[in-house]
Amino acid sequence: MSTIKKAVIPCGGMGTRFLPITKSVPKEILPVIDTPVLGHIVNEAIDSGITDILIILGKGKEAIKSYFTPDPELEKKLRDKGNDAFADIVRKIGENARISFEVQQKPLGSGDALLYAEKFVAGEPFCLAWGDDLIYADSPVMGQLIKAFEAKKASILGVQTLLTDNIVQYGVADTGGVCLDADRCAPVKAIVEKPSLDKVPSRLAALGRYVLTPDIFDLIRKTPVAKNGELQVTDSFNFMAEQGKLFAYDFIGKRYDMGDKLGSVCAIVDYAARDKNFGEAFKQFIKEYAKGL
Repeated sequence: MSTIKKAVIPCGGMGTRFLPITKSVPKEILPVIDTPVLGHIVNEAIDSGITDILIILGKGKEAIKSYFTPDPELEKKLRDKGNDAFADIVRKIGENARISFEVQQKPLGSGDALLYAEKFVAGEPFCLAWGDDLIYADSPVMGQLIKAFEAKKASILGVQTLLTDNIVQYGVADTGGVCLDADRCAPVKAIVEKPSLDKVPSRLAALGRYVLTPDIFDLIRKTPVAKNGELQVTDSFNFMAEQGKLFAYDFIGKRYDMGDKLGSVCAIVDYAARDKNFGEAFKQFIKEYAKGL
């Protein structure tokens, strides 16, 4: 049984790289085949033993709440037409977890968004996942991090070893030269946000999954506001790291940046190739298509 039952998923950002569609559709519910990005993340949480999920919405993202709200009228119409299979799909959206919502009133940064979760967390450790980081894994990644938390009794930063030069696009864990242990963990001394290539402190890139202890909220309140007027939770993580209360865990899975067009297309291709109904036909299409490249 999982020791952690709550997850928080902030859904901020305007999704400008996906305009014009994100003018009316939040990037978090853009589809990967037939399921929104956020739907996959919620399913990951449920598969990790999470029972209560808080989704923190930015202004103009009411469509996310609509997606996760039961729709008995639609379900009845489908059943009346004999479409029971589709009615079951609608009914099952998020049914294995209690999903609630908060609205971040102003876009004041990731730290400010997370403060909206303090009452929901109620003094318990919790999972944190950004709403545009999709991860495919045989063992759900939040569940992997929960096991790391149980082993280390400290907050966990989900990372992956990244050997390419694009590591400069991410926050990078500084472990003080300590290598990953048998649990795939290392203590974090600091998180260096988007370092230059000559100043990369390790090859462990932070990729959108965390298990946090509730003291993060006091640390956020102690964090200075950045020059852009936003409160960045990475700065609060650094306070936690200075106290020796943060570990990096190198999770197993394939992560897609769903705020990026190429990341989105790669996810769709990979998920299509794995699909049990049409995956083989899709792979054959890709093989034929590749001949013309």
